[in-house]
Amino acid sequence: MTISTAGADVLRRNNVTVSGNPEGRPVVFAHGFGCSQEMWNLVAPRFERDYRVVLFDSVGAGGSDSTAYDRAKYDSLHGYADDVLEILEALSLEDAVFVGHSVSAMVGVLAAGHDPSRFGALVLVGPSPRYIDDAGYRGGFSQPDIEALLDALDQNYFDWSTSMAPLIMGNPDRPELGAALTESFCEVDPAIAGHHARVTFLSDNRRDLARVSVPTLVVQCSDDVIAPVEVGRYVHEAIPGSSFVQLAATGHCPNLSGPDELTDAIESFLR
Repeated sequence: MTISTAGADVLRRNNVTVSGNPEGRPVVFAHGFGCSQEMWNLVAPRFERDYRVVLFDSVGAGGSDSTAYDRAKYDSLHGYADDVLEILEALSLEDAVFVGHSVSAMVGVLAAGHDPSRFGALVLVGPSPRYIDDAGYRGGFSQPDIEALLDALDQNYFDWSTSMAPLIMGNPDRPELGAALTESFCEVDPAIAGHHARVTFLSDNRRDLARVSVPTLVVQCSDDVIAPVEVGRYVHEAIPGSSFVQLAATGHCPNLSGPDELTDAIESFLR
């Protein structure tokens, strides 16, 4: 496969890595807020025998080119969705399975809604189309909750990360998981993290769910403080023909807390 100069720039910008079966169906793993592609280290390798595995870092995260972070472009999740489409185009991928965790679940929804021809399926892990409660809708947070969360992040991102990451991870009996997420959060530039957090937690993508036209699996965790079960059920009911799996794994990051169960759910969906 020949990659153009523009395509090579896209792959470098997003620190794209490709592994696995070059003849296999592509599976693209996208990480959540404050994370990087390393958050898939316990899941992605299990797909390498049968699938072409694609990992990347959102601009501003991991090994991406942080100088490419444009506040205007990334002032909505559509900027990240455009990056996903550029990665798929650069690698000439079709029939791709997009596995999006947390905020990247909605990024996948937007990308697939814009150009469904590149996508064969979506796997939405811990998705939330809106984090703030609304009339007839429970997102899990009140408006004052979110404002306080964002204010605390702006005041001291590292203190915020130390206190919030373990809560997001859950699994207090496994403190090493919370520590791993804290470390990931603290590697992100605070200015970028603050902007990304505002875009994420103030977003409302409920209307975009009905536009999804590819087979979709909604993966819901147990005891998830970021995306409670009502949110997962809402996403499932709003996406025509979608499937729903409730994991026993607790917290918001089953890619760390329950990688075997998450892998099994994805593999069962793809069979």
